[in-house]
Amino acid sequence: MWRRGVQILRRCGGRAASLPLRSFDRRSLSSGAASAVDSIILRSLKEHYIEVSKMNPPPKVNPPSAYSIVKGALDRDGPVLRRTYKEEEITISVMRLENIMPSGVGDDDGDDSINQLFLHVDVSKPGREESIQFLCGLYPDVVGIHAVRLRPNVSEPAGRSNMAKYQERVFHVWERAMRIDQVDTIATPTSKSDCPQIIEAVYSWELDQKVRDAFHIFIETRGIDEKLFPFLQAWMYVKDHRNLIRWFKDVGSFINESEPA
Repeated sequence: MWRRGVQILRRCGGRAASLPLRSFDRRSLSSGAASAVDSIILRSLKEHYIEVSKMNPPPKVNPPSAYSIVKGALDRDGPVLRRTYKEEEITISVMRLENIMPSGVGDDDGDDSINQLFLHVDVSKPGREESIQFLCGLYPDVVGIHAVRLRPNVSEPAGRSNMAKYQERVFHVWERAMRIDQVDTIATPTSKSDCPQIIEAVYSWELDQKVRDAFHIFIETRGIDEKLFPFLQAWMYVKDHRNLIRWFKDVGSFINESEPA
């Protein structure tokens, strides 16, 4: 069952991403001991690779008809879906909600982790320097807005906007949202020392229920609703599977290469 496969992906992927740090000097090992360590690593990688390779993919699911899949999205980070609504250009990026929540928050056993997705929705208009962005939680039966913000449109080839002109206002919209300081962390550069003026430009307000409802109507009118869930859930499974297979192969190839004399 592909849901079981997702749990295997999480387990293997977690091991790949959270190995404990140890102080270790490989030069202190004899060549025989070093080879034995390599063999242990390669055997473990092979076992995980075989386990993941045998997983059955989810049933093929198409996105809602208004959306098209962004070419090459499986092989890179960034938008997955795109559509136009009147004169607006709308793109949707997705990740697992658990990947952006602090450790220990919302940790549950079972299938809950594959029923919680995090959406980054960007709505832009021709001639406008800014786009409006929605940070949303997507579930099988509902979509909830975590925050609303305005940001400069990305126009540079490398996918970087002119951060010197960056100004952002984050609206804390949904009661079940993350704390606003966690939303700010997602919205701003990782190095605060590089752009201190950027961090200072982030503000937050609580919005009343009437405005919250209006924002929900705004995104639902543009097809940002629970109908996206089946496709994006399957998409995340396929992407995780591809990334993990690639990771096992690349690490195995690196370990297996003969060291220079």
